[in-house]
Amino acid sequence: QVQLVESGGGLVQPGGSLRLSCAASGSISSIYAMGWDRQAPGKQRELVAVITGGSKTTNYLDSVKGRFTISRDNAKNTVYLQMNSLKPEDTAVYYCKADRVVTTTGLTYLTRWGPGTLVTVSS
Repeated sequence: QVQLVESGGGLVQPGGSLRLSCAASGSISSIYAMGWDRQAPGKQRELVAVITGGSKTTNYLDSVKGRFTISRDNAKNTVYLQMNSLKPEDTAVYYCKADRVVTTTGLTYLTRWGPGTLVTVSS
């Protein structure tokens, strides 16, 4: 079984920063890509950022480019999201995800999700 657990959410004032972390645990052999989605109240879930494992290619939602930075520690199966210059519209539940997870027993999970962590940007 592969599990993802996020940490680092909370309340922050506009213009502030937060760093989210997500660790994948289990008998993991490899993870192709890790990333973050978010869902604000009454809105659809959207991809915020994603990073591949090998080349560490990154992709960002347009509205967070220049403010958010995604990084990854392959040895720890951990992904981070550094969020700077936060805005009230960044308020959402942030979900970590891992794409194409291969276990040491040969199983492949297309996508695994964490339970989510709430980020609230408010004065």
